[in-house]
Amino acid sequence: MDAHPSPERPLRIGTRGSPLALAQAHETRDRLMAAHGLPEAAFEIHVIKTTGDRVLDRPLREIGGKGLFTREIEDALLDRSIDIAVHSMKDMPVLQPDGLVIDCYLPREDVRDAFVSRRFGSIAELPAGTAVGSSSLRRRAQLAHRRPDLQLVEFRGNVQTRMRKLDDGVAAATFLAMAGLTRLGLLEVVKSEISPEEMLPAVAQGAIGVERRKGDEIAAGLLAAIADQPTALRVESERAYLRRLDGSCQTPIAGLALLDGDQLWLRGEILLPDGSLSITGERRGLAADGPAMGLELAEELLSKAPQSFFELIGIDPGRSSPPL
Repeated sequence: MDAHPSPERPLRIGTRGSPLALAQAHETRDRLMAAHGLPEAAFEIHVIKTTGDRVLDRPLREIGGKGLFTREIEDALLDRSIDIAVHSMKDMPVLQPDGLVIDCYLPREDVRDAFVSRRFGSIAELPAGTAVGSSSLRRRAQLAHRRPDLQLVEFRGNVQTRMRKLDDGVAAATFLAMAGLTRLGLLEVVKSEISPEEMLPAVAQGAIGVERRKGDEIAAGLLAAIADQPTALRVESERAYLRRLDGSCQTPIAGLALLDGDQLWLRGEILLPDGSLSITGERRGLAADGPAMGLELAEELLSKAPQSFFELIGIDPGRSSPPL
């Protein structure tokens, strides 16, 4: 950007077009308006359709993984079609294109998964053999590990699509992120919240990140006013852990960092996709050391895994982690 946003030269905010993505873009816009005393006309929401939005009939792991929800948006940032981009951080690859940076996170929402069903109130109530729908490799592996007697079916789509699939009998239950349901005002579909002790969430679940071009000092200044430091400390620790594990839609990985003053508690879990093996660990220390703790936790989990785990998952235990 060459000047502060105005109705004549609005800040262009790039986003996916799903109801949740638009809610997150609007939250970002509203926070910027309030922080800088700007009118709504000083911002434009640009909807960009990604490959992940276009291909709905196949699991993400079969068509390329997390970058499917970000690549076209990041291309638009790089070619200056937009000025900033709003992302769900759990969808973000661990490595960003050269020239882009995320150093602004909004306050994190509820990190938990929600259990959603028309007939049952919790995982514990599901009879053996019940079909449960999810497209998340992490959720599928965690459920298979805890309830190997259940039947898992592929389940993609927005909240409304998934509820329709439940009504059509494709599955009797599914999972959604509490954060997304909160932002959409759809908490009425939640039958029960799943504690992190029962199922550790996806890395960065509930966190919104705002991406910009490196060197765009005006965008950097605008975003600095709405950046939430506690969320940054937590997410950067979790993503350092994920980076070492080469996290993608091919690997079931869970992780969560919590803050208590200047102390950080990081937990992690890696699984085989069929749920037959789960490896867990944790670290506690200064929040400022979060990224280093993330790398240490990842190394601990890798050290606990048998060689057969790496062969099945596709993680290279000897690969050095990219720079933080």
